Amino acid sequence: MNPKKPGLFYALLPVFFLIIALFVNVRMFGDSSLDGSNQLILLAAAGVTAGLAALKGVKSDTLWEGIQSNIQDSSKAILILLMVGALAGSWLVSGIIPTLIVYGLDVLSPSIFLPATVVVCAIVSLATGSSWSTTATVGIALMGVGQSMGFDTAIVAGAVISGAYFGDKMSPFSDTTNLAPAMAGTDLMTHIRYMTYTSGPAIVLTLIAFAFLGWNGTGGDLKDLEVLTTELKDRFTISPWLLAIPALSIGLIIYKVDAIVAMAIGTIAGLMAAYFGQFHLLVELTGSDAVYWGDIYQQLFVSAYGDVHIPMNNLLLDDLMQSSGMRGMLGTIWLILCAMTFGGSLAASGFLEVITLFFLRIAHGTTGLILATLATCGFFNLTAADQYLAIVVPGRMFRKAYEDRGLAPENLSRALEDSGTVTSVLIPWNTCGAYQYATLHVSAADYGIYCFFNWLSPIINGLWAVMDFRIAKKNLPA
Repeated sequence: MNPKKPGLFYALLPVFFLIIALFVNVRMFGDSSLDGSNQLILLAAAGVTAGLAALKGVKSDTLWEGIQSNIQDSSKAILILLMVGALAGSWLVSGIIPTLIVYGLDVLSPSIFLPATVVVCAIVSLATGSSWSTTATVGIALMGVGQSMGFDTAIVAGAVISGAYFGDKMSPFSDTTNLAPAMAGTDLMTHIRYMTYTSGPAIVLTLIAFAFLGWNGTGGDLKDLEVLTTELKDRFTISPWLLAIPALSIGLIIYKVDAIVAMAIGTIAGLMAAYFGQFHLLVELTGSDAVYWGDIYQQLFVSAYGDVHIPMNNLLLDDLMQSSGMRGMLGTIWLILCAMTFGGSLAASGFLEVITLFFLRIAHGTTGLILATLATCGFFNLTAADQYLAIVVPGRMFRKAYEDRGLAPENLSRALEDSGTVTSVLIPWNTCGAYQYATLHVSAADYGIYCFFNWLSPIINGLWAVMDFRIAKKNLPA
């Protein structure tokens, strides 16, 4: 039996199911919905898709082939995420992350507090690849300092989030930064380089805006930050030489060394730095009175793949000085695999093609296609309430359209990040918005207007599309 082409409403039924189910799920589980319940919803949505496809005559073998192909497309991104976990663990025990925090906090002064907050959060997030851990640690400390200086908490939260999301978005160690090019069909470094055309102006305007808002900030003290830096210096050997390792890793990626190879080198270098520079911490982490070389060997491996916790007296630092290595990335990989299953079933059933053709009929030319991508990512952040889905589903929807119109895939990957990644935190019921409220105790409705970077990114991307500026053609340079 030949499959029957579904109508638009029929093709949208799995999407409606997904949106409604995720909305209920996020309301029930809150920011813990990423722990597994959202993954089950995605698999259920794939099952709904399969059932509806069967009614239209689509064979199960066709669906499985589509799912397998979709998962295969994300295989390198999954390996990169595992290496990101190993890198995070090795850079923690080596003292690289503490060194970045100490030097970052040292640049703060009351008169430049707000723009400096953006810069510090951007540096930490760029190094860790995580906006969430940045806001939950350094961000909370900066919130307290800002209040002591008399700044509105909504403004400080906006500065923290703007910097954290810039660093997350531009970091080669971020899950979303790896996911977007995987969905679009481009490589990691091309994606990051192409994002500078929109993220660069956005962060510059953000810094100017916060410099203006913080011009009169002259009160308060920096005792909270001094406590953090003092304890970090007591627990770790802080040295500018440690910064050579992240510089090496990023430099290798810039010079087009494969991202997995570059991260592997960064991980090995981090573990070597831990052995030679933080040996006392490795001894402490083994938990043994009599330490043998084998104990240190095991601890170095655990730092890369498992749980590491370096106890700190300050609760904020205690939260930051933890890593789950490769194991910590398994939740994100689980979510990606389930999202790929749903996306693959949607594509193989022909439903995705019907939905995409509808959008393309109203999206005329290159400008319309890019604007449609930005709007669709925002729509999924509003409805599906998850930034990963706001990257995965539009990425699958529009990938072929970009190819057919002769556009380089980095146009798509940039649009996915400029809308899918950064607008998630502006929506109170999105997992990102809910997390930031729970962390910073400021609602998205209050801090949203001050997240200049987050709403400038899609605006600048759309403006460049209208002006036909920096729109790369396939097989041609930008």
